[in-house]
Amino acid sequence: MARRHDLVGLTVLAMLSVRASHPYELHRFIVDTHKDYVTGLPRSLYHAVERLAKAELIVPAKTDREGRRPERTVYEITDDGRRELATKLRRLLEEPHPDRRTLTAAVSLIGALPVRDARAALSTRTASIEGTISGIEAHMRVMTANGLPDVLMLELEYERALYAAELAWVRSVLDRLESGELDWPGTVKQSLMEQVIDG
Repeated sequence: MARRHDLVGLTVLAMLSVRASHPYELHRFIVDTHKDYVTGLPRSLYHAVERLAKAELIVPAKTDREGRRPERTVYEITDDGRRELATKLRRLLEEPHPDRRTLTAAVSLIGALPVRDARAALSTRTASIEGTISGIEAHMRVMTANGLPDVLMLELEYERALYAAELAWVRSVLDRLESGELDWPGTVKQSLMEQVIDG
């Protein structure tokens, strides 16, 4: 059975690695930046915050009150939370998964990693995809050798096309990283989050 990934919790950790926030701010940021892989809002977000706090990956930093609104607890990420974020994000980038939302989530949050870690993880992914494509092509050759009709290979052709497209895209990202074309300043992501939350 494929391992399930806590994409909501990972997103919370990534956002709190930029700045301390309360759950309502996190909810607004997720919605405003169209992180559509996060489902079940707002309940899934509040449950994720509870799980992360229980695991001491995030901790309450202070309590805010605006006007007559209820008090809101502001959370910040712990050192353990940062390590958990880096480990899980690298794994999502390295390992292709049948649920393609995992790559969408990982790419959405990739800026939380140092560029060298992102480059290494994506390089590992390219090798894995190349192996997967080779396996699919070997399977197709066996089917052809056994005289099976092409129509039975359409599913494999489709899978090969998807992996080939992903491989080409990942290689293009690596090329942009190597050339310096792809910006990676931490201030950009912080400014974006502050603009969305404060705006």
